[in-house]
Amino acid sequence: MQFCRTNRIVMKNEPIVSESFSNGRRHFFLDFSQASNGSNYIRMTRNDELPDGTYKRSSVVYFEEDFMPLVEGFASLMHHARYAPQPKPVKKSGGIKSWPEEMRPRERMLAQGRRAMEDAELLAMLIGSGTTENSAVGLCRRILASVDWDLRRLARLSLEELCRFQGIGMARGLAIIAAAELSVRMLKAPRSFALEEKN
Repeated sequence: MQFCRTNRIVMKNEPIVSESFSNGRRHFFLDFSQASNGSNYIRMTRNDELPDGTYKRSSVVYFEEDFMPLVEGFASLMHHARYAPQPKPVKKSGGIKSWPEEMRPRERMLAQGRRAMEDAELLAMLIGSGTTENSAVGLCRRILASVDWDLRRLARLSLEELCRFQGIGMARGLAIIAAAELSVRMLKAPRSFALEEKN
């Protein structure tokens, strides 16, 4: 059954009734309006907020003659979903907390010192945690592999480029950029004192 169609009816700009709601970076708008021929329609619009602050918009229109089939379709969907067998839960990656203590980045640094750490482990300590598919270390290895393990290229990655990796949002991306900027400034700073390694 087709619930949505397109045609050449001219639609009025001002909706008669509107509702909206948001879920994280996704924003939804429901507008009940009237076309120039007097036919009522509902426009459902979704705006996705992108990492660079812009929005990706998509919408669909349902005309008055499709209202009842649409409601019936939703009711049938919810009814069948209620009694459908529940899918098996997705098995999550164990994450760093499930690793032996001697392999966890923080514990390794405490026991062996900073120079014993891999670049991915140091980066993982910045972002804190990974995703259901990748630990923080695994995620950081993917990021480093994308720049051929070149820390200078890593320092030049933009927020948009970092956020393309699943598990890296604005906060984690900015943490990586901030650490890279501190490293750049440290290299440019006058050597007024010697750095001593402290475990």
